[in-house]
Amino acid sequence: MVAQRVDFHPVEVLDATTKEQLCFLDKVDPHSTIGDIKSLFYKSYPQWYPARQALRLDTRGKSLRDDEILQNLPVGTTATMYFKDLGPQLGWTTVFFAEYIGALLTYLVFFFRVPYIYSHTYALISSPHPVVTLACVCHTFHYVKRLMETIFVHRFSHGTMPLRTIVKNCAYYWGFSAWLAYYINHPLYTPPCKSSMCEVGNLSIHMKSVRRFPTPTKNPFTWLFFFVSCPNYTYEVKFTLFIVSCLAVAIYTLFGFIQMTIWAKVKHRAYIREFKDYPRVRMAIIPLIL
Repeated sequence: MVAQRVDFHPVEVLDATTKEQLCFLDKVDPHSTIGDIKSLFYKSYPQWYPARQALRLDTRGKSLRDDEILQNLPVGTTATMYFKDLGPQLGWTTVFFAEYIGALLTYLVFFFRVPYIYSHTYALISSPHPVVTLACVCHTFHYVKRLMETIFVHRFSHGTMPLRTIVKNCAYYWGFSAWLAYYINHPLYTPPCKSSMCEVGNLSIHMKSVRRFPTPTKNPFTWLFFFVSCPNYTYEVKFTLFIVSCLAVAIYTLFGFIQMTIWAKVKHRAYIREFKDYPRVRMAIIPLIL
């Protein structure tokens, strides 16, 4: 029995900034993935675990995906790749827990500890408006729901997030949560009394964890799928606007809407690329507009 001959493909890894050679892998199977090459590189540089690594074919090019195969890449006899350190990474589950638990607890501190936060003038006064309690219940439900979705529903296409990004994200979630809570729970707060079922709609959308593009069901909260690709974001914007009327809420909603629109457009374009029969009438986040 004759052993099958394997033609190895040398891989040279250079620093993306200095062009200095970091390592030379002379016996790489051409069927190896970028993930396999990252693992080989990790053996030479243990401080750069695979999640920290970005490998590119050009110093300013796009990072290669872990599932790309070496022999399918446009490289010469020796594959030259450029390495960039992405910095410390955290798993998405950890990221979401940090964001959501912080926002949840920050709000509750303002709701339950009014005498310790506001001036002594209002030490024994609490807001008489039922909508303040309703806002706390809805805010709590929203973030508890997000935590449950993180555990039981969401699937993550990318394994990690840079540590520096989680600091920015937590500052956003925790900071806005404190700002909203300060005004909404203030003893002198006098809002209009409005309510919304948008949280139920948001949850209904997240529960549709199918591999094909999502479609409406008998659940009326999913009927927004007739018009938009990401109705969960649409429900979230409506909820934050309608539950209370407050300048801080409006500003928070504006920033959130901008970010959610970016996410929605990315997902919308991905659906169009992946599914040839994707409904053309759908928009990303706002029916018939955006």
